[in-house]
Amino acid sequence: MSGPTAVVLGAGSWGTAFAKVLADAGTDVRIWARREQVAAAINDTRTNPDYLPGRRLPDRITATSDAAKAIDGAEIVVLAVPSQTLRRNLAEWVPYLAPDSTLVSLMKGIELGTLKRMSEVIVEVTGVATDRVAVVSGPNLAAEIADEQPAATVVACTDTDRATLIQAAISTPYFRPYTNDDVIGAELGGAVKNVIALACGIATAMNLGDNTKATLITRGLAETSRLGVALGADPLTFAGLAGMGDLVATCSSPLSRNRTFGEHLGRGETLEEAQAATKQTAEGVKSCLSIRDLARRHDVEMPITEQVERVCHEGLSPRVAMAALMARSTKPE
Repeated sequence: MSGPTAVVLGAGSWGTAFAKVLADAGTDVRIWARREQVAAAINDTRTNPDYLPGRRLPDRITATSDAAKAIDGAEIVVLAVPSQTLRRNLAEWVPYLAPDSTLVSLMKGIELGTLKRMSEVIVEVTGVATDRVAVVSGPNLAAEIADEQPAATVVACTDTDRATLIQAAISTPYFRPYTNDDVIGAELGGAVKNVIALACGIATAMNLGDNTKATLITRGLAETSRLGVALGADPLTFAGLAGMGDLVATCSSPLSRNRTFGEHLGRGETLEEAQAATKQTAEGVKSCLSIRDLARRHDVEMPITEQVERVCHEGLSPRVAMAALMARSTKPE
């Protein structure tokens, strides 16, 4: 039995892996690629050599660089572009959206300037009701999922029927989705973990051990939970896949872009040098600015985020940043 039709807007590693999940679950999928040569490679070779080399993509997947053609008639519209480009891209795509399509965000960031979560940007730009927007978040390293290694994720949506629809559309023997109605918590977990992963990467490059990294992960989760509760999230979300699950995977895996980027910073490279070396978007580098500002707006303490922002954007030495965290006044946990 054929499932709904879907489009994935963005042909990066996670967008491509997610398209494979949809196809393996029985959905016909179109991928929109910004560059024509990426779309051609997917159609001609059944692979995405730039972002997921060596992984064969199902025949249910086709690709195009024509957004109107990609979106036409799609019942599930998956947004998988870098978070800071969402507003600009989405404004061009709005005219092509079907009236009752479900918009699915794979993005993990907070918009600079507006301090909006990605679902808030989607609602603002498209004018759709909030219950048409779902968020997918969890320990979802793209290469492992493309290799069909067992993984789970959270589909968060205020409309439980839509959450269940997306759940069914991405359920495969190797990918297990759970539903949740806490969109705020799922999005914050996904955004803040990138910042904490930068800190873990920095610590790794400084030859600091597992005690340090476990401390950063645990206190990073505390920061995330504090901000989440201030914004109206369910604190239990942060103990689940979209919170602790995503945080552990991103902070501990060499496949994590943010952790890898942090390692470059920890070796003393500048932001520009680290960007040149990694060549992919590390969402936490920009989001640390907006998350810091969001925390200040709500009077929430986020000391790890503050220090990561100073290392990334103010040229602070990683050693000075670590010393500053350890020198904070003691208090009850």
